[in-house]
Amino acid sequence: MSAVRILVLAGSGRDGSFNQRLADCAATLASAQGAEVTSIRLEDFDLPIYSHRLETTAFPESARRLKALFVEHDATLIASPEYNGSVSGLLKNAIDWASRPTDGEGPLALSAFRGKVAGILSASPGPYGGLRGLMHLRQILGTVQMLVVPEQAAVPFADRAFDGAALTDPVAAQVLPLLVQRVIKTAGSLK
Repeated sequence: MSAVRILVLAGSGRDGSFNQRLADCAATLASAQGAEVTSIRLEDFDLPIYSHRLETTAFPESARRLKALFVEHDATLIASPEYNGSVSGLLKNAIDWASRPTDGEGPLALSAFRGKVAGILSASPGPYGGLRGLMHLRQILGTVQMLVVPEQAAVPFADRAFDGAALTDPVAAQVLPLLVQRVIKTAGSLK
């Protein structure tokens, strides 16, 4: 059987983002566990704010490229910052564009997400590690028909949870490999 293909991204475009560091740690673990990993940065895709008018008149090429990446992969690992108790606008906009039908698909095709596996994680300088945002992300991904594994990683006090790029929080350092392993195993069983 071919290796599970995993797309890894963070919902933050901030320089020095804790969530980008967490996504990078997850990508390294997934590679070490035998997955074929593609890491992307959402800010590399020039996505306008989603609107139906744009979708029907001038579907952005950057949105097509992003959607194609989701389609090509068996699973996704998403590190999401918490913005006002929810997901970032950058992440929500990317999901909205990737969820839209293209190339003659029906309106409910959801080819970027349907039947694919997701693992969700978050890092926050606050005491809850972005848990409120993860609840919203789980709901959004379920709505677009992704199978979100039950495990999740929430890293509190993220300003003290990393040493450079390395995750040093002891609980998160134990949970993250289990989350990645579950995503790989679940996606592998659905291939």
